[in-house]
Amino acid sequence: MATIAEMLTQTIEVAATQMGIAEAHTVMEPCVPANNPEHGDYQSNVSFRLAKLAGKSPRAIAEEMLTQITANEMVSDASVAGPGFINFRLDDAWLAQDLTERIASPKLNTPQVGAGRTVVVDYSSPNVAKRMHIGHIRSTLIGNAIYRLHQFLGWKAVGDNHIGDWGTQFGVLIVSWHKWHDEAAYALDPIAELQRIYQKFAVEVKEHPELQVQARAEVAKLQMGDEGNRALWRAFVDASLIEFDGVYERLDVKFDVTLGESHYRDVLVDLVQSLLERGIAKVIDGAVQIPFLEEDGKNLSKKPMVIQKSDGAALYGTTDIATVNYRIEEWGAERMVYVTDNRQILHFRQLFAAMKKMGVDADYVHVPFGMLRFADGAVASTRSGNVINLVDLLDTAVSRARSVVEQRSADLSEEERAEIAETVGLAAVRYSDLSQNPASDVQFDWDKILSLEGNTAPYLLYAYARCRSIGRKAAEQNIAPGTLVLTRPTERALALHLVRMPEILLSAANNYKPNTLCDHMYTVAAAFARFYSDCRVLGEDKAVSESRLALVEATAKVMAVGFDNLGIKPLERM
Repeated sequence: MATIAEMLTQTIEVAATQMGIAEAHTVMEPCVPANNPEHGDYQSNVSFRLAKLAGKSPRAIAEEMLTQITANEMVSDASVAGPGFINFRLDDAWLAQDLTERIASPKLNTPQVGAGRTVVVDYSSPNVAKRMHIGHIRSTLIGNAIYRLHQFLGWKAVGDNHIGDWGTQFGVLIVSWHKWHDEAAYALDPIAELQRIYQKFAVEVKEHPELQVQARAEVAKLQMGDEGNRALWRAFVDASLIEFDGVYERLDVKFDVTLGESHYRDVLVDLVQSLLERGIAKVIDGAVQIPFLEEDGKNLSKKPMVIQKSDGAALYGTTDIATVNYRIEEWGAERMVYVTDNRQILHFRQLFAAMKKMGVDADYVHVPFGMLRFADGAVASTRSGNVINLVDLLDTAVSRARSVVEQRSADLSEEERAEIAETVGLAAVRYSDLSQNPASDVQFDWDKILSLEGNTAPYLLYAYARCRSIGRKAAEQNIAPGTLVLTRPTERALALHLVRMPEILLSAANNYKPNTLCDHMYTVAAAFARFYSDCRVLGEDKAVSESRLALVEATAKVMAVGFDNLGIKPLERM
């Protein structure tokens, strides 16, 4: 089923064709919500494009189409504004029926634009033998939302956690392990012990530079297949995965595969040789590089991509090329989405340009995100010294959420309050990130993200819980949702926001901006609050109560879909 914007666009196209504009379909653009609700529900400026085809003024084209547009049952009124803008108002009965049909569908009759197609979403990607910290949270949450949105739209989505499980750091770890590790401490907390000995190496190597030589030797042994080093490496990776999975489970983040850099190590030598033989790569100053021309991308001609250092070592760019090849060969990926911080913009421009030179076609997308900043101005990133552990952040969020819970849930049991605090705390952290434009830096403020007012997770969760509370009271009174009839402005405004959800989901996925969905969720919650304040749901005439209860249930259904795409667990009580 099409979105309302698509239906209106089709209506315009039919009208234009009936007017004799044969090529109308070539200039169609989707209708959009009207800037001013007083002028209508949707608007279109396509008459400006049609005017060029028909040789008439945009206003003349728009006025000529009005009769045919208003003949459509979904439109109650259409008008022309200014030089040729068309405004539409949806018929109330049609709007109520459309909403009723959408909420009967698990996916709100959202077009399944990804059906039969495969997308790989590359996100989170922590390094092995290190505790996940707050610098990982943006990639994890934004990537998971993009993954969920694509799944919702019918894509076969493959979430790939491309962990850093290969490289020089393992030489450091192996040397440190043999010299300083504490078996009892490792048994108690493997990652803490690995971090301790790794940090000790950084201190000791300043006075004993020979340790660096030893580390390089251990890396070489690892790469050559030394059984002892491979066993240690495998143990470090396994311990890390257990640690990561604990965090992911708590955040309700799942991956289809976890294929780290090590998965591609055996193909890198042949890959580099192949690129040299094809003339795509060249040896420059002893290193193998992929040079670019101006037509390959802005400023790339000055930034060749190094894929093998002069000492023969591959780089993570080399691994990324091998990874793209694997994803296309193994899964038939048509789209690949990479969610990393904005300091990797150049790297991915180089990668995508290199794949184009290789003739490996796909829809390559880099979603760069800004840094996480605290109220005091401190920056949390994967490369800074600010290393607040992610688990500690989540524990703090839950602890602080208890104060919110106590305000609203004093009549519930201790077990119920603890569960609600966990949900609210984790949702607050997730929503505070996702509600921002990914490209922007995020200001992290505890008081703001846990507020029950404004565009926050607690506000949305409370709106949903209120819907469920009304539903329970209605059931106690033997009142069931009935035929939806929109009689008051606040009812109609809420219904209009609800039926727009498919358009929002499409926009959020196509533009890789989960914040678009967050903004709409807040709009829905605010519209529901106005409706609830204006309209008594229960205790009215039976038909009125049943109609308004249907609108409440529709609100809960639409919000639940939104929550699921954001990775937030809704609350039945709060």
